[in-house]
Amino acid sequence: MPEIVHRIACKATPAQVFEALSTRDGIARWWTRDTSGDGRLGGVLHTRFLDPDGEERGFFKLKVEDSKPATSLRWRVIDGPPEWIETRIHFDLSTSGELTVLKFAHHDWREVTDFTGHCSTKWATFLLSLRSYVETGTGQPAPNDLKIDDWN
Repeated sequence: MPEIVHRIACKATPAQVFEALSTRDGIARWWTRDTSGDGRLGGVLHTRFLDPDGEERGFFKLKVEDSKPATSLRWRVIDGPPEWIETRIHFDLSTSGELTVLKFAHHDWREVTDFTGHCSTKWATFLLSLRSYVETGTGQPAPNDLKIDDWN
């Protein structure tokens, strides 16, 4: 099955990156401000993406299936766009000198479409937002995210 993969390195500790990935408040600082739910193992996170005028552009419900502090995090998409349902999102952390390396994968896409390409590029922009957040304290979460096309 197709997958999206990315790799970035951050000037932050694995614990700092993990907190940004695994907590409601952390996610709201780099991915989407409209985040609720429980980011702990077994919990469900709810994310909504609004345009600058407050109109909903999309949403996701993510089940936290695995969580190893400062090491890895696994989500399964349980609701959202049909193309995302039952896909899995993995974050794996390691260190390289003073950097934390984040390996990202969004697994189990049924097929490659224009939407897959859009999502791959958006994941890249949001991962750079994550890096900015953990390095400087300021990310670029939706609705103030980098716009890449007419879908967002």
